[in-house]
Amino acid sequence: QVQLVESGGGLVHPGESLKISCEAFGTGSRIDPMAWYRQAPGKQRELVTFIASDGSTSYADSVKGRFTIYRENNKNSMYLQMNNLKPEDTNVYYCNAAGTVLPSRGSLVYIESTNWGQGTQVTVSS
Repeated sequence: QVQLVESGGGLVHPGESLKISCEAFGTGSRIDPMAWYRQAPGKQRELVTFIASDGSTSYADSVKGRFTIYRENNKNSMYLQMNNLKPEDTNVYYCNAAGTVLPSRGSLVYIESTNWGQGTQVTVSS
């Protein structure tokens, strides 16, 4: 069973930046693909972005141009660089790993796995 640990959340002001991290433990091989989700209280968890084994990425419209997902080579680490943060970005951010990436209507979709981290809180407030 893969264990995912998120870190780096915190309180920032609107317009500021924050980087959160996810590290996978419990396996000696590279885990692909990986994804970030977020969830606000009382709302459904939503997919923010994912990165496939070939480095292809996809972003939710609400974060395009502001968030960047990336990984380090040869490591089971994943990062989310969040710039120009807005109050509506306030959520608990969760890491998901070893899901499935499928082509759909000219783009890619991510199907989540059962491998979830505990989440890290990101709060954007003035």
